[in-house]
Amino acid sequence: MIARPEGGPRVVVGVDDSAGARCALSWGIGEARLRRLPMLVVHAAPLPPHVSAAGQLGCGVTEALRGAGAELIARLLAEVSDGPPDGVELSALALVGEPGATLVRLAGDDDLLVVGHGSRGPLSRLVRPSVRLHCARRAQATLVCVRPPSLDALLESLAAQDRPPDPGPDPDRPRLRRIGRRPRHSR
Repeated sequence: MIARPEGGPRVVVGVDDSAGARCALSWGIGEARLRRLPMLVVHAAPLPPHVSAAGQLGCGVTEALRGAGAELIARLLAEVSDGPPDGVELSALALVGEPGATLVRLAGDDDLLVVGHGSRGPLSRLVRPSVRLHCARRAQATLVCVRPPSLDALLESLAAQDRPPDPGPDPDRPRLRRIGRRPRHSR
């Protein structure tokens, strides 16, 4: 278990290489700043089945998975907040293990556990269980699932950035408002 500074609550964010994880990390950084809590960013990589079945734990696979996890955390922090966020006491942890069980084990009763909410098909869920659902069923911590914005919302925000600011209504132009439905014309 990771020791908490002064034994208080913290924000624990589980990340992987997905849009939901990026949104969860961004939300977690904002929440840690707002509440002035330390933040722990965790990436847990499951052990490949062929390695665990063959008992090849000493062949450098776990070190490679931990190294890749640390690189992923650094890359996500660079993408989301241009490196370690200002005003947040940050620690990161790259582990090997089942992601859901690892996050539940790390998040204490008074912590805030933040995970991304992705959309996956039934076949994908059979192959790799949902971390979000595992945490929702088993975590003692407060769980926050952050959904990435829809494509429509992203396109709308990009269009709003490209659009010049609206100067407001033209005082010389009469203001007309349509109320109700348009009348149907029969042919």
